[in-house]
Amino acid sequence: MAATPDSPATDDAQHIELERFLPYRISVLSLALSQSIARLYSDRFGISIPEWRAIAVLGSYQPLTANEICERTSMDKVQVSRAVGRLVTAGMLLRQTDRNDRRRANLRLSARGLRVYRDIVPLAKECEARLLSALAPAEQAELDRLLHKLQARARDLCGEA
Repeated sequence: MAATPDSPATDDAQHIELERFLPYRISVLSLALSQSIARLYSDRFGISIPEWRAIAVLGSYQPLTANEICERTSMDKVQVSRAVGRLVTAGMLLRQTDRNDRRRANLRLSARGLRVYRDIVPLAKECEARLLSALAPAEQAELDRLLHKLQARARDLCGEA
């Protein structure tokens, strides 16, 4: 029986079961986790997911340029540019033009941004702990190992394109 536009293809090569397709499952999980953590800080601090990601990466690696934030967070330039602009306006980030290259701007957390970072980190870690509590310690270690392996392979695949 041939597939019609209204029915799924029966040929396995032309059919995908999204609920079992790893990229889809990881994307859905990532979105659910981001949204659950976002509930912890969006109302309290008035920041979005991209803004929190910029704050988080700067809290660990500052100073960074907007391009370096893109690289470390896998966000696109538009998302980072908007997040940085809002955070600078809100007084959470400081932008300083590089003396050696006037096209570059180094970004740092301001005192206010650092306070927000320090307030959110324990909340985010508690959310992570609650999620991981579904796994035994050995399973958590195995998950970490497997994620590292998949991340490395995904980087390799991106290089092949």
